[in-house]
Amino acid sequence: MSDHRLFTILDLAGTFAFAISGAVAAKDRGLDWFGVMVIAFAVACGGGVVRDLCIGAVPPTGLTDRRYLAVALVAAWMTIAAGPLVTRLAHPVTLFDSLGLGLFAVTGAQKAMIFGHSAEVAVLLGVVTAVGGGVARDVLLNRVPVILRREIYALAALVGAVIEVAGERLGWMSSWRTWVALTACFALRYLSLRYKWNLPRAPGRNSKSD
Repeated sequence: MSDHRLFTILDLAGTFAFAISGAVAAKDRGLDWFGVMVIAFAVACGGGVVRDLCIGAVPPTGLTDRRYLAVALVAAWMTIAAGPLVTRLAHPVTLFDSLGLGLFAVTGAQKAMIFGHSAEVAVLLGVVTAVGGGVARDVLLNRVPVILRREIYALAALVGAVIEVAGERLGWMSSWRTWVALTACFALRYLSLRYKWNLPRAPGRNSKSD
């Protein structure tokens, strides 16, 4: 399988995973079907749009390639139509958000490298691609963004992006690098939620009361 085809498959898979996480969160908030679809698309493509604008890939792929809109809408309709099946999954938002985080951390870094940017920029845009959709979801649903809480979220995306970029630059694990990076990001995020791992809070006046 060519690198371009693998990138597209992973990017669409991340779009699907994030769209479901957005649709489930919107449905839990009691939004109507149109609101669910809007949130699903914003979550699925928000980070990728920001990434493309930063690297000069304009107009952004998420707005010009109809496959991304189609995948987001299919995920939203599946969530609406098969709600009981989706909600039977353990913590569906967490599961699909973790999957999307890993997929987008990798593809975001890959696309930045494809456009010839430095390793530092590739890592940064991998993180931006991964967390952008979650930030959009939380802002639109009037919640404190996950990235601003103590949860291990951006750090997990950073780990995945660093593995992908370092592996590509140093020629490590050429055939397995992407899967190792994706798995590391997903596992760190999912396990941190399962076992309640958190980053230490900055010392302050209110830190002792929590």
